[in-house]
Amino acid sequence: MLTLVGFSAARAEGIAAENGDCGNDETAIATDRPDVTNSSLVVPRGSVQVENGINWTTRQSATMIDGSNSRLRFGVVRCTEILFDLPDYFHSLRGRASTGLSDFSPAIKRQFGRLPGDIEFSATVGLELPTGTTRIAGAGYGAYVQFPWSKEIGDGWGISGMFTAFWIPGEPASNPTLEPTFAIERQVGSRADFFVEYVADHPRRGVSSQVFDSGGAYRITRTQQIDVRAGVGLNRAAPDYLFGLGYSFRFDHAF
Repeated sequence: MLTLVGFSAARAEGIAAENGDCGNDETAIATDRPDVTNSSLVVPRGSVQVENGINWTTRQSATMIDGSNSRLRFGVVRCTEILFDLPDYFHSLRGRASTGLSDFSPAIKRQFGRLPGDIEFSATVGLELPTGTTRIAGAGYGAYVQFPWSKEIGDGWGISGMFTAFWIPGEPASNPTLEPTFAIERQVGSRADFFVEYVADHPRRGVSSQVFDSGGAYRITRTQQIDVRAGVGLNRAAPDYLFGLGYSFRFDHAF
C-alpha cells in the first residue's frame, strides 16, 4: 500500500509543482481539525504544525473526556508531509468506560495538486503501533488509508469529504471499517470559517454509526488557530453528543 501511494505521488509531483497548488510559508494555517474530514492540503515544506484538542463525549452508558488529541505534521518536501498522532489519554467521567492511552500512529501524506474540476486531492497512509492501553486501542498493529478532497464553490462556500479504510487492532470481524464523510463549509471574513458535516462508520460486520457534526475555526494569526466542534449521534451505535475545543499553531522555516 505504501509503495502504491509512493509511486502515485512520484507521478503526480510534476503536475502539483506546475500548478503551484501546494502551500508555502505565506499560506494561512490549514488543519485536520476540528471536523473529522481532514484538510486536503499538506503543510508547507520546512514547516512544523502542531494540532491539539480536548473532546467530551457522552453515551447512554458513559461519559468520556480525552486529550490532548495531538497531531504533529512536518513538511518534509514539497507537497509531502509526515505526521504523528501522539497517544491520546481517555478518562471516564461517568459509567463503565475504559481509561487509558491510544496508540502512537505515524503516517505519510501526499497532496496530488488540483484535479479536473478544481478538486484538491491528497492521500494518507498510516500505521497504529501497539503502544496504547489494550482496552482502549486494541491488541496488535492497525493501519489506515485516507483520501481527503475539497472544492471551492464560490462566494466563500466550499465542499469537502474524505474516504477512509481502517484496519482496527484486535477487531478482525470489523476490518476493514469504512468511513465516508461529507462537509459543507463557509468562510466568514478572512479569518473564520464554519462547517456542517456528516460522518458514517461502516464495519465489515456489525452496526454502522452515523454522526452530524458542526463547528468552526478562527485564525488568531496566519499561523495560529482556535476551533470548536459539536455533534450529535444519528443512531444508537453513535455517541449521543460530542463537544471539542482545540488550538493549533505552525512554525515556518523550522528545518
